[in-house]
Amino acid sequence: MDALTAIYSRHSNGKVKADPVPRSVVEKLLAAGAQAPNHYKVRPWRFFVLTGTSIEKFGAQLAAVLRSKSPETPEAALENERQKAFRSPVIIAVGVDLPSESRVTDVENIAAAAAAIENMLIAAQALGLSAIWRTGDTARNPHIKKFLGLSTDQHLLGFIYLGYPIEPLPEFPERPTFEDRTVWLE
Repeated sequence: MDALTAIYSRHSNGKVKADPVPRSVVEKLLAAGAQAPNHYKVRPWRFFVLTGTSIEKFGAQLAAVLRSKSPETPEAALENERQKAFRSPVIIAVGVDLPSESRVTDVENIAAAAAAIENMLIAAQALGLSAIWRTGDTARNPHIKKFLGLSTDQHLLGFIYLGYPIEPLPEFPERPTFEDRTVWLE
């Protein structure tokens, strides 16, 4: 699949098979992510690949975070939270390094890591995989960051849930164009 087809046909899909994704395929996605542009060649992204028992541990962390926020949470709700980790056979969490020198800015590092995520999403589409980028409170939680090995002041841009699609993806409806978001300056 060529790059433009992958870009125009890509959309989020969290409905994937439990079938494992070979490590060699995941490595292709990580390699695509590492091609993202970044100022001063600092490569500020941190990729954490969760499979197998690490997904179980992640699920336990999700439930523990919910319990710490709401100690009276019923077991059924905790189990529901735990099961969110099992939405796909592979999860790639993406963290961001803090600037290590004065000329590097936080926003540039965040932008570079976000570009790495987009590269991985497009590569997943080109390789016939389905992926969804999830963010939210979980990505900002200090316990989840610690579980991954990040410091609490590092950004965690989210989680790419990845797998083989359960069924062929439907045609995505036409997306908005660029015209209403563009000003031509001459």
